[in-house]
Amino acid sequence: MFPTPIERTKPLTRRLYKIALPISIIIWLLPLIAVALTSIRSGADINSGNYWGMPTSFNLIENYTFIFTDSPIAYYILNSFKVTIPTVIGALAISSLTGFALGVYKFKLNLLVFFMFVAGNFIPFQILMVPVRDLSLSLGLYNTISGLVAFHIAFQSGFCTFFMRNFIRALPFELIEAARVEGVSEFKIFWYIVLPLMRPALAALSVLIFTFVWNDFFWALVLTQGADTMPVTAGINSLNGQWITNNHYVAAGSIIAALPPVVMFFLMQKHFIAGLTLGSVK
Repeated sequence: MFPTPIERTKPLTRRLYKIALPISIIIWLLPLIAVALTSIRSGADINSGNYWGMPTSFNLIENYTFIFTDSPIAYYILNSFKVTIPTVIGALAISSLTGFALGVYKFKLNLLVFFMFVAGNFIPFQILMVPVRDLSLSLGLYNTISGLVAFHIAFQSGFCTFFMRNFIRALPFELIEAARVEGVSEFKIFWYIVLPLMRPALAALSVLIFTFVWNDFFWALVLTQGADTMPVTAGINSLNGQWITNNHYVAAGSIIAALPPVVMFFLMQKHFIAGLTLGSVK
């Protein structure tokens, strides 16, 4: 049922594993290394076709200073934070409440409501492009930060509710029953008993949602235009058109755009561990 640990496999399998693992890591890192090297190249290297060799000069400070002083990338990054942080908070708040309701209470339409949340995850988002854009125009939400946040919360809530509901159903129900016997209200049961035990799920989902929304390009392209509302993914795409021969600037912008999700992951690691400890039940 479970994979055999590598130390218990045959000697030939262990040798192949030791050979394949570093090769796979190198193949996976090659594009990242190429982008990182391109971001510190000079314009002369790009114009001479030196894409894969070592840079003839290291323009780290010059390139990264240029994209902040001569491009609106700082506004794009700020817009991404304005979109991502409210989306994470909103999706977690909604999915926590709906997951609690679907995981704890038994009512006739429980499975139907849960199915509706789950079914939304299987709809290809490309076919929603035209109706979502038309809806945003009719509601006055097109090319606004609030509109992008609202649609991201709507699209992320289905997966988050599915995740939360299954997590809550795995919690010991005896804790909720004991609180009800003591006369504790349902909201206090959720706030003081269930929510602290949900910290591992909240930490995991916050990282996932942050990464999904920050890296989203499709809805940023469909629902925004202009530097005042455009997130960093769509902003880098627009800068790519301006810097069509300056790949080193595009690479530098891409490195900066990729940093926040990585930082978010490392910052939340301790919350994973703390949440698992606080949420443990003997």
